Amino acid sequence: MKHLLSAQDLTRDDAVRLLDVAQDFSDVANRSVPKLPTLRGVTMVNLFFEDSTRTRLSFEAAAKRLSADVMTFQVQGSSVSKGESLKDTAQTVEAMGADIIVVRHFSSGAAHRLAHSGWVEAAIINAGDGTHEHPTQALLDAATIRERLVSKARGSDLSGLHVAIVGDIAHSRVARSNVVLLNTLGARVTVVGPPELIPSGIEGWPVATSSDLDSVIDESPDAIMMLRIQKERIKGEFQPASGNYVRNYSLTKDRANRLAEHAIVMHPGPMNRGVEIASDVADSSRSVILDQVRNGVALRMAVLFEVWGGEK
Repeated sequence: MKHLLSAQDLTRDDAVRLLDVAQDFSDVANRSVPKLPTLRGVTMVNLFFEDSTRTRLSFEAAAKRLSADVMTFQVQGSSVSKGESLKDTAQTVEAMGADIIVVRHFSSGAAHRLAHSGWVEAAIINAGDGTHEHPTQALLDAATIRERLVSKARGSDLSGLHVAIVGDIAHSRVARSNVVLLNTLGARVTVVGPPELIPSGIEGWPVATSSDLDSVIDESPDAIMMLRIQKERIKGEFQPASGNYVRNYSLTKDRANRLAEHAIVMHPGPMNRGVEIASDVADSSRSVILDQVRNGVALRMAVLFEVWGGEK
């Protein structure tokens, strides 16, 4: 696998292989020296045109645990703020020795353009492009679901599980990648949100849709993933009144108590406590939010190995 640009690029076997490799890599964190020599001599560049904390640090940690050299590019104070293009920036970092470029960009399709334009020879990993996709987030979410709800056997997928994704579906690249990957892995997905935050064309997605969170909770989903309202992307469109949104779509303590005993609560972060999720729920025993962060490092180690080490 030369690049990872979209969850749609992954077959079931591809995804399960990545989850299995991530499961193996997760043991590295428990070593006295949590490093492997796998990518020694390889340089990974985080090319981030949008702010990020979790994703950027997770890729940095993953690369360092595989002994890769890491460079991080931030737009603020860079030549991009002076008008430099994506092409020129990518070619500049490749000239500095980048073998793998992890790109996060505000424009949908930017990672695909970088991978297929001929501008660079480096492997490209999409760390989020506009409202399009965020494939490594979907993979780490799947890894977390599998870890908590599925047999530990290698090769296991998510067949038979029901996952509800709740919130701002229209502007969420996390939702899009999760819908694709969860279906590839055999799970049934329901997306929930106010009609104004459900994307047009949703009927073409392999999901059930609902605007009634309480009725979906009554269906006993195995996992429920809460998403924040992405106010920075709505830009003058419908802005839900916070009081109404909390009343109808927040995962309150009362709603969480109605979930099945085994059900898990997820959130890709950053959280708006008291809006889409109550603090009591985010900090409860059924919450796997910090597990998602932990699994993100092992999963991204697996992706880096696949796009570079797997080929070599």
